[in-house]
Amino acid sequence: MAAMFELRSVGFQYTPKAVIFKDFSWQVSRGQAWSVIGPSGCGKSTLLYLLAGLRFPQQGQLLIDGQLLTRPRPESSLILQDYGLLPWATVLENASLGLRIRKFYGPDGTHAPSQEEIRDIQQDAMHWLDRLGLLPVRTQYPGHISGGQRQRTAIARTLALNPDLLLMDEPFASLDAPTRENLQHLVSDLRHEQQLTTIIVTHSIEEAAVLGEQILVLSQPPNRSAVVIANPGASQPDYSSSPTYLQVCGKLRQALEVV
Repeated sequence: MAAMFELRSVGFQYTPKAVIFKDFSWQVSRGQAWSVIGPSGCGKSTLLYLLAGLRFPQQGQLLIDGQLLTRPRPESSLILQDYGLLPWATVLENASLGLRIRKFYGPDGTHAPSQEEIRDIQQDAMHWLDRLGLLPVRTQYPGHISGGQRQRTAIARTLALNPDLLLMDEPFASLDAPTRENLQHLVSDLRHEQQLTTIIVTHSIEEAAVLGEQILVLSQPPNRSAVVIANPGASQPDYSSSPTYLQVCGKLRQALEVV
């Protein structure tokens, strides 16, 4: 399987005393589902910012499809823990935010699109609100809807832009258990439907095992090597009830104790 992202001997630090990655190499293939887990402060969110092109390695190379990543790419989407919704905008306005920005910069981030392209992508926003069950609340504001609805609004805003990479930073941490489980299944279904590459940061061992067919375990910094646990069963129905799932959770606990 061809590499989508490749980190080659990457180094990144916030200060000389806060080295997060040192000579760190890791590879993500297109279409894979990854979970990233590790202790607080280990660099999980920093890794997402690097992949999103919001921060850049100070040493080494970060390649996408063999090309050096030098700026955020329009096909990459990052969903933050607080969803990143505008509190003064309705659900529909929030879901259309990326489209309104693209109206000025175009799908490649440089060239403005035609009016026909603008109409098409605006229709996509309504399509995703419908697909995610948000049409009844499209005129409401984020403060007036549930946490699960806010998360689905952030997902709708992302999918309207037709990304190929979905980065999520602890997206379900503040949700109740039933809502969290429903959204985990939703993300898994959408990944298959849209042929997305997904990289999801989590503090939860159980969530990492449900969402990641490959699981990257980070340690207290500096991270020097990629510890990867294979988990191919994650895409199977009722996987969380299987003995294999429990075995993977056990491996993750052992790995986290070691790191």
